[in-house]
Amino acid sequence: QIQLVESGGGLVQPGGSLRLSCAVSGPSLSMYRLAWFRQAPGKERMFLAGIRWSDGTTSYAFSVKGRFIISGDYARKVVNLELKNMKAEETAVYYCVASNLKVTVISPPNWANWGKGTQVTVPE
Repeated sequence: QIQLVESGGGLVQPGGSLRLSCAVSGPSLSMYRLAWFRQAPGKERMFLAGIRWSDGTTSYAFSVKGRFIISGDYARKVVNLELKNMKAEETAVYYCVASNLKVTVISPPNWANWGKGTQVTVPE
């Protein structure tokens, strides 16, 4: 069973930056894809970025491409998400997720393993 523990959330000012981290543990991790989602109040969970640990291939949602950067350190079993130029509407709980998918998909039900999330707040 894959376990995911997020950290690094908090308060960030509009236009500011934040770095989220996800500690990953479990068997056969090299077979997994990792990703970050977020869920804003009253909204559905939204895919942000994904990475394939086997070769570092990344993918991004159009709305965050160029502002968010996903990276993975397989030796340390950590996946990071750097958030830049943050906006108030991006206040949400940010989740680290994992699954042994063959391709990165944006639909939440396809991701079998979820962390508890970390709150990111961007004031108006």
